[in-house]
Amino acid sequence: MAVKLDDIVSLAKRRGFIFPSSEIYGGLAGVYDYGPLGVALKHNIQNLWWSSFVTAWEDMYAMDAAILMNPKVWKASGHVDTFTDPLEDGSKFNTMFKTSAGVGKEVSTTYLRPETAQGMFVNFKNVVDTFSPDLPFGMAQIGKGFRNEISPRDFLFRLREFDMMEIEYFVHPDKWEEAFEQWRAGMQTFFKKLGLHNVGELDVPEKERAHYSKKTIDFEYEFPFGKKELAGLAYRTDYDLKAHQEASGKSLEYRPKDNSKPFIPHVIEPSFGLDRLVLAILTEAYAEDEQGGEKRTYLKLPADVAPVKVAVFPLLKNKPELVKKAREVYKMLKDELGEVMWDDNGNIGKRYRRQDEIGTPYCVTIDFQTLEDNTVTLRNRDTTKQDRVKIEGSLQMLQAI
Repeated sequence: MAVKLDDIVSLAKRRGFIFPSSEIYGGLAGVYDYGPLGVALKHNIQNLWWSSFVTAWEDMYAMDAAILMNPKVWKASGHVDTFTDPLEDGSKFNTMFKTSAGVGKEVSTTYLRPETAQGMFVNFKNVVDTFSPDLPFGMAQIGKGFRNEISPRDFLFRLREFDMMEIEYFVHPDKWEEAFEQWRAGMQTFFKKLGLHNVGELDVPEKERAHYSKKTIDFEYEFPFGKKELAGLAYRTDYDLKAHQEASGKSLEYRPKDNSKPFIPHVIEPSFGLDRLVLAILTEAYAEDEQGGEKRTYLKLPADVAPVKVAVFPLLKNKPELVKKAREVYKMLKDELGEVMWDDNGNIGKRYRRQDEIGTPYCVTIDFQTLEDNTVTLRNRDTTKQDRVKIEGSLQMLQAI
């Protein structure tokens, strides 16, 4: 089905995924707040990214560099001179947010970072000196980025404040092509884990590449407003380390442990926009069908990223014996699975519809038969099929998803 952006925006707000920022004051263009379910969805994506690219690798070092840095960083990196968008009058407009640090005569102009990459480049020497890694090795970071977009648009796609997940992978100059292909395959595998199975690739022409890139692939997804960039893979050569070495006067050469000639490593950069991933996942998961003669909207979220894995219902909330038993089941599942929701608001049909829109893969209902034989009704989100299973059996099934 053709998914409309307005439908995604409406569901995201209605079900507590994403709200316009400072909405009671009219909002602010290009900025959004994540509600409880949106936070959980983002957290699950981050965890999957971290386990895929950081903890699963022996040669990856985590970083959390500061948002504010010495402004000389941005001059050396080329952002002060080249990070611009053209205005209608033909002039150039730098999209970095400026801010001030210090007071009185000590005040200085600095910037909110437009990318997390430079925080890793300026810490290259610290990581090498501290951990003495062999090449190749990477540095990984999840954090905020800020760009003063002239025309923020398309919901989460083009924002002024956003979350990035980036890696700088340092390689020998002769090994960059091998590493580039390794990361290309790894990124496609990650997209499939998120439930995104039709991510295309665009080899970006030289005139459209960033000033630091010798080769870039854009991974593209068919959003409701067209095929657009979802993530990127760039070969940044030794541009950044060389620029910071020249500007700072500090050596950023890598000294091989075999005492061969020192050199400046080259860099492969896989870069993911977390907000765009959220939008793509919501787009991919959004579905409609008909149940009982009525239209049903639901999110076919993979269990790994769904903000709620299972919801637990007492059939009736005014029957203490059902509520007590349901609370026992809820606690058991909560202890084992973590992302479990209690829902006793409205009739069962309304609860099912609510959980369908949240994207909850399974619902467990405790009824009077549960009190007799210790079985529950286990309902599948996608098929709406209901099975009668033992409580312990439901736990085993849910642990397997």
